[in-house]
Amino acid sequence: MDSVVHFEIPAKDPKRASEFYSKAFGWSVNKFEGAEYWMLGTTASDKNGMPSKPGAINGGMGKKGEMAPEGVTVTISVPDIDAAWKSITKLGGKVVGKKNPVADMGWAAYFQDTEGNIIGLWQSKGM
Repeated sequence: MDSVVHFEIPAKDPKRASEFYSKAFGWSVNKFEGAEYWMLGTTASDKNGMPSKPGAINGGMGKKGEMAPEGVTVTISVPDIDAAWKSITKLGGKVVGKKNPVADMGWAAYFQDTEGNIIGLWQSKGM
């Protein structure tokens, strides 16, 4: 079973939104090196940034429409994005954009489900 491992919140003004989420919920907000993208820590994590509590996820935030989708998005971890895309399109979904490398950690991509929702895909480099 592939799990939801990340969420993204788009922001018109990421600095303003960072302050909002930090103060409203106590989340840690850290700018991702080399990109206009902020990591949102919602739970205790290990040294690699992975949540230490089962079922908990962390997220990210980017400028709406540039570094993040237009709406709040969840991301599903899959062993192979290309294989997932084949299954998704066979079932009526659509590929959105292209598969992009994320530093030395893995790849990210998006698809549109049969209901019009944009959903993220994550493939770790080790997979």
